[in-house]
Amino acid sequence: MGANRTKSIKLIVDAGMTALLLCLTAYQATGESLHEWFGIGMTALLILHHVLNRRWYGALFRGKYTAYRTLTTLVNTLLLASIALTALCGMAMSAHAVPFLYGMLPVSFARQVHLALSYWSFVLMGVHLGLHLPAMTARWNGRLKTTLAILFAAGAGVGAWLFYRNGITDYMLFRAPFAFFDYDKSAVLVFLENLAMLAAFACFGACVASLIRPAAGSMPGDVTA
Repeated sequence: MGANRTKSIKLIVDAGMTALLLCLTAYQATGESLHEWFGIGMTALLILHHVLNRRWYGALFRGKYTAYRTLTTLVNTLLLASIALTALCGMAMSAHAVPFLYGMLPVSFARQVHLALSYWSFVLMGVHLGLHLPAMTARWNGRLKTTLAILFAAGAGVGAWLFYRNGITDYMLFRAPFAFFDYDKSAVLVFLENLAMLAAFACFGACVASLIRPAAGSMPGDVTA
């Protein structure tokens, strides 16, 4: 498979994972059955993502660990563990996609862990995306880049406020046993709010990456997933 084709497939897979993440966090708009199938799709794309980026694993113990490489490795590892455990707990509660796995973990335990780690996965995915943004946009036109950066920052500001207003840290810290959804809110608004919150953490990741990423690009052995 050619390098350009592989890169295109990676971009499609990453875009698909981001889209599915937004769908998964829009439970009140999709309903239980679709939520489960979106979760199965997310799990499949996660596996494919890591197969396509298998070089990252081969390079883990090679090369110098800069601050940027250390951070991306930590975020990647936590994100993989968080999504994997979220999927496992989701399957243990499944009533539609994989009902034969229902009860493989105590349901009350699976529900609390699934709720907390789903939001941890959301936050880590945003940071993961943001850590790669400076490199992805390095060759963009200056005026276009500035305009998009302003819009991105504005959306991120709204997202940070929504994250605080919705009390999502309570879910992440196991302080709320159940999620509370506004079923009267339109699906479009739900997706836009989730996109803004994802942008908030992507903006944070991008700011950190801009500060600590080597100016000359990736250091030897700095293979990112």
